[in-house]
Amino acid sequence: MTRERILALPKTDLHCHLDGCLRLSTLLELAREQGVRLPADDEAGLEAYFAHPETGRSLVEYLTRFDVTLLVMQETPALSRIARELAEDAAAENVRWLEVRFSPVLHRDRGLSLHESVEAVRDGLRHAEASHGVRSGIIICALRHLDPLVSEELAELCVDYKNRGVVGFDLAGPEAYYPAKRHRTAFKVVRDRNVNLTIHAGEGWGADSIRQAIHDCGAHRIGHGTHLHEDQDLLNYVNDHRIPLEICLLSNAQTGAVPSVAEHPLRRYFDAGLRVTVNTDSRLISRTTVTDELLRAHVALGFDWREIRKLVLNGFKSAFLPYDERRALVGEVSAELEAWA
Repeated sequence: MTRERILALPKTDLHCHLDGCLRLSTLLELAREQGVRLPADDEAGLEAYFAHPETGRSLVEYLTRFDVTLLVMQETPALSRIARELAEDAAAENVRWLEVRFSPVLHRDRGLSLHESVEAVRDGLRHAEASHGVRSGIIICALRHLDPLVSEELAELCVDYKNRGVVGFDLAGPEAYYPAKRHRTAFKVVRDRNVNLTIHAGEGWGADSIRQAIHDCGAHRIGHGTHLHEDQDLLNYVNDHRIPLEICLLSNAQTGAVPSVAEHPLRRYFDAGLRVTVNTDSRLISRTTVTDELLRAHVALGFDWREIRKLVLNGFKSAFLPYDERRALVGEVSAELEAWA
């Protein structure tokens, strides 16, 4: 199995952070335009700054890299450009459905309103779809470490843009000491308006984090879910109810959620029948693509060609799309994958 063969497959990216997916050249150009000082002033220096060893770091340390990218993401043109380029990069590896998540509260340093930031990202994604054909949706992220009232404000924003580019609501940020259930009111706001929910859980904390995400907050998908195997009964529940897991292999090793990619529980989850999907998390921060992640599943975890195609199809089955659209897309992709048998 070659990288070129995987590159040609139709794919999804369901777990992708906008502020972790800038092109290095764009980061440098925007910094010069805006008078922002970066840790390095050329691509080689920035490459070294963002380079992560595959093991030995924590989630908190990983998240510090976003402080740098956010410096240049405080103006409408920059947000629109970054969103457009992300979708273009996804299209270049045949991603057909892209879900871009970001937290508008992180883009207010120079006066942008929450609505203006969503409009900017939506505009960039629309331009990429028009020019490259890649379909996409936005997931609004609340943040665990902020006041739950901020999450409620973001929940209302999410509802405002339901069916207007926003396809879901998320809770991100450091898990330890910041339980999801603190934000249950925000999740009730979006759940009562029939909005899709995904929550980062089981990455920087144990299986109880996943339990809270599902039973206290009503998550329809789980971001990461790396520690689900610590609770077999909960794993059975997730499997029985076909709750998808948004797996990000390399970033899980980089944040210390697993000792290495080769020790990731993705194989165990797949063999147990869970609906697992493979995603990038942060293309710049982790220096990866969906193609690279699927290749890691093959090389490090022994996924064969048939299993890789199953992982791909799981992504389309788990997309935050209306049922009729999702069914049509799954049918279209299934036919393509049969041709790759």
